Amino acid sequence: MSTALFEHPRSPVTLEAVYDPGLSRWLWLVKWVLAIPHYVVLLFLWIAFLLVTVIAFFAILFTGSYPRALFTFNVGVLRWGWRVAYYTYGSLGTDRYPPFTLADVPDYPAHLEIARPEQLSRGLVLVKSWLLVLPQLLVVAVIVGGTRFMVGLASLLAFYAGVSLLFTGHYPRGMYDLNIGLHRWTARVMAYAALMTDTYPPYRLDQGPSEP
Repeated sequence: MSTALFEHPRSPVTLEAVYDPGLSRWLWLVKWVLAIPHYVVLLFLWIAFLLVTVIAFFAILFTGSYPRALFTFNVGVLRWGWRVAYYTYGSLGTDRYPPFTLADVPDYPAHLEIARPEQLSRGLVLVKSWLLVLPQLLVVAVIVGGTRFMVGLASLLAFYAGVSLLFTGHYPRGMYDLNIGLHRWTARVMAYAALMTDTYPPYRLDQGPSEP
């Protein structure tokens, strides 16, 4: 029996979701309108995320630690983004409108957590986000789309799922599991690129709504 799953340190990033077999056939067609308030908020949140990451870079460089308040904020931004992606055209996994909060909402069907490390390498912080993560970013470009001419695989799967919902009322489970796996890979890479962990993302597609 292969032990490949256990040959890499467990990721500090936990991305999970709840499969809903009772999704609306047509609601996905108008989610782009319903989610506009979230898109506006996320625009400012992502700008703040980048600024906080720059501040965290210097904090790690001089102290070897990611300040807890900054870490909590950036986890919240990633969590918010994942909930909106899960509701909209990243997954189309739920019809429940995402809450406007950085905090985890236990009864919402999409969750993201990142374990905060007590210490981070001062040397790795100099090369993680632009050199070491580069091969992973190329993979993520395929998953989420790297340019305006390139549709990401996750969004393409969500579109096909929407078409399936429209005509059959069913979200194919295999398509759903693969979609969540792609988002899980992306979240691990984003956490590493944002200096939130020293654990290098594995080249492994962990499919399904729950972490392996």
